[in-house]
Amino acid sequence: QQEASRRIAGLSAVVLGVVALLLYGYFRTTFFAAQVLCDIPLALVGGLFLTWLLVQNISIATWVGFIAVAGIAARNSIMLLSHYLHLMRHEGMPFGRELVERGTLERLVPVLMTALSAGIALIPLALAAHEPGKEILHPVAVVIVGGLVTSTLLGLGVTPAVFHAFGRRAAHSAVRQNAPATGG
Repeated sequence: QQEASRRIAGLSAVVLGVVALLLYGYFRTTFFAAQVLCDIPLALVGGLFLTWLLVQNISIATWVGFIAVAGIAARNSIMLLSHYLHLMRHEGMPFGRELVERGTLERLVPVLMTALSAGIALIPLALAAHEPGKEILHPVAVVIVGGLVTSTLLGLGVTPAVFHAFGRRAAHSAVRQNAPATGG
């Protein structure tokens, strides 16, 4: 198990580097690539907390859950940031609070539907701690359910706030460069 954990950690670092390069290519700015990567720990907080509460250990199964939650959190951040940039480029909205509010509200339903459908489907597994045959699925479900809660709540609050507070220059740069994230 220790060898597998080391292998997963090493491969995760390599994958994180590749993801950073892909995000940079998509946004054409390091700011948004870094923002998406920084949103991932927000998702993991809920997974860690619920794991600590219900499972009390980190295993290969929980690592799988963390990887799944990281993907969902990154997807939600990418979807929000891309929509803000789309609104700037294709609808001519100026950077500001109105842009962020409209973009967030227009992506609220897809983000919530992703979290709710996955979360509701996994709740029975998360509650099945001592049922036979659920030894592997239970820790995965616990991490994902906990991570979905924090990634959704914090992602819908933190991503828009960081974009609005610090993203003006990066947003204008992405639009000017016709980055793929702008819908161009």
